[in-house]
Amino acid sequence: MTLEFAFWGSDYRLQLTEEIIESFEATHPGITVETAYGDSGYWDQMATRTAAGDMPDVVQMDDKYLREYADRGALLELSAVDVDGLDPDIVDNGRTGDGLYGVTIGINSFALVANPDLFEAAGVDMPDDTTWTWDDYHHLTVELSDHLDDAWGAVSLNQPGAFQVWLRQHDAHLTTEDGELGFDEQHAADYFQYVLDLMDDGGMPPADALAEDMELGPEQSLAGLGQVALSGWWTNELPTLANASGAEMQLLRFPSQTGQAEDSGMWFKSAMLLSASADTEHPEEVRAFIEHVISSEEAGLISLTDRGLPADEDVRAAVLPELDAADAHSAEFVQEIEPELGEPEPVPAIGFSTMRETLFRYESEVYFERLTPEQAAAEMMAEMQTALQ
Repeated sequence: MTLEFAFWGSDYRLQLTEEIIESFEATHPGITVETAYGDSGYWDQMATRTAAGDMPDVVQMDDKYLREYADRGALLELSAVDVDGLDPDIVDNGRTGDGLYGVTIGINSFALVANPDLFEAAGVDMPDDTTWTWDDYHHLTVELSDHLDDAWGAVSLNQPGAFQVWLRQHDAHLTTEDGELGFDEQHAADYFQYVLDLMDDGGMPPADALAEDMELGPEQSLAGLGQVALSGWWTNELPTLANASGAEMQLLRFPSQTGQAEDSGMWFKSAMLLSASADTEHPEEVRAFIEHVISSEEAGLISLTDRGLPADEDVRAAVLPELDAADAHSAEFVQEIEPELGEPEPVPAIGFSTMRETLFRYESEVYFERLTPEQAAAEMMAEMQTALQ
């Protein structure tokens, strides 16, 4: 019998996935796995195929789409999958109120990326990221900008991760378990005011440069070009940023309101998950394949950190000694911060996939002073409410 596995990624991920499939087929005679590989059009293709009743047996899933597919009955409930090697909080990243619909392959965390070359050029010491506050961050970025030529202390942080960190530090969330907004206008207005002050005081470039940078991936971004000392990215993006910039980038904890590392608001996020079609004719074979990708050391040693740091702890232990350079630094950082991390975010609500663009758009409105922070907060919340409905 044949399973179809759909996933997105680079040509390199395609090569690694084919090797993982070969390792699975070698230990599961009689099962063939065919690939349905996509990249930029992956989610459009998945929506079309699912609507036509032709969803692949196994699909690589992003948490922001999980509830959209699970809540309309498109996904197989996966409680039968053996997840004993995963921390329960990591397992919960794929759990809705109705059951387990995604199993985490790899984990990452939203963090600050620091360019040590720019700190050295500015004559500024790297901060103690276990004790710093948002006031410290503000002063540091302004100081860096003041001492750098053709570079800046910071840039607008990636969304929605940065806003989620801010909200978590205020005991709030972007969306709740019930699929509603989990913050109020004051939370958003305070965030917009903070970043506006940062730009106005020179810690970040002007509005036009910030707006352009929001549209760019890591390689083309100001961080990737080596023109900004501090930026916000997911930990698994560190190797790409290091390669693009030519700098030995470092990862830092986010500043907090209290100056306590455990109050940073950071958490383990699923870099991606595996889900399965509710209409698959081969649920047992699907379960076996998912378990192989997630918990087989052989599969883990092929993939290493391509899909995030392995979620299975035994696989992670096998992979860590094989990593080098930026991959190793990223893995070490994730291991180091684990005791400080908070509970996972609620599984994103239906409509969550639009929020990145919405946050960036209203943040730009504030930078260009077309809206005040209070106006932007009110209009953004109203638009997000509509998207969730």
